[in-house]
Amino acid sequence: MSSAQSEATMADVAHRAGVSVSTVSRTLRGLSTVSDTTRARVEAAARELSFAITRSASSLATGRTGRVAVLMPNLASWFLSSALSGMAPALREAGLDLLVYSVTDVHERADFFDRLPARRNADALLVVSFSLSPAERARLDDLGMPLVFVSQHAPGRPSVYVDDEDAALRGTRHLINLGHRRIAFLQTSDTTGFAWSSKNRLTGHLRALTEAGLEHDESLVMSVPGWKGTGMAAAVGRLLSLQEPPTALFTETDDMAFRLLAALREANVPVPGRVSVMGFDDHVMADVMGLTTLAQPAVELGRAAVRLTRSVIDDSDGAQERHIVLPTELVPRGSTAPPPAGTGGRTRCRTKKLT
Repeated sequence: MSSAQSEATMADVAHRAGVSVSTVSRTLRGLSTVSDTTRARVEAAARELSFAITRSASSLATGRTGRVAVLMPNLASWFLSSALSGMAPALREAGLDLLVYSVTDVHERADFFDRLPARRNADALLVVSFSLSPAERARLDDLGMPLVFVSQHAPGRPSVYVDDEDAALRGTRHLINLGHRRIAFLQTSDTTGFAWSSKNRLTGHLRALTEAGLEHDESLVMSVPGWKGTGMAAAVGRLLSLQEPPTALFTETDDMAFRLLAALREANVPVPGRVSVMGFDDHVMADVMGLTTLAQPAVELGRAAVRLTRSVIDDSDGAQERHIVLPTELVPRGSTAPPPAGTGGRTRCRTKKLT
């Protein structure tokens, strides 16, 4: 490489490509206001001159860092890691770097909102999968950067999500249409202070019961502490010891459903012969396990969040108040079936088939 090439400037790239310096800047920052033809010409000129714009130089010149920050509860769950795997390549294609802040407990969460490490380190912040308190939202507003909410609906804020309530409504209808009348709902029990968007799934479940004229039995809604350990086995024991035990179990996530299937197997309870099981997510292992589930497009949620974030950064077409709702789909598999003879119709209310 010659010294002339190594010292090439943005003006040199603009001269070779036959465009303005501002067009070179917009192109190399991945902004959508540059045509494909112009982008190709500028990128070719930059390659020929071995020119690469630095993040620090871009920030000084434009006030932007070329980075997008993501705030999420952890990186361990299938859903969160899948959403992140959708974001990463979409950001690379846009010429943006990814900065991840994972807050796994209340102490890390308090520290994040106290220090606000994302300040001046990113052009936008994606808040993934947990709700903010009013005080936390006010703190993020102090960042002075666009916020995009992922896997949750945030009124008045750009957000990308699925309709958890409607999906759970349709899932419970599926179980009712199979003939189940005693349907338990198992949800995570979290003592860390996180509030999850999936809490709306319980609302949808209860709506389906009400529509069908089924009695809401509070003993069939169970928060399961320690469900990744011995908690699930204890929950199964409590449900099966009820005077009228459930014939179907609907879990808040597929991860919970997998633990539930293992606990039922240990208790010698056949699925779906004795009890049906349904999850939510369509985890990569759901097909292997034969799990009936509500599929949500986790990877596409990540991609759509990046597209919306780019629009918000560019402040195009009113993106600040835009909402993107992606579809969910019921995927019936072998873990659900009609209830055992003589057990499905236990109810004091008239029911009807739902569609």
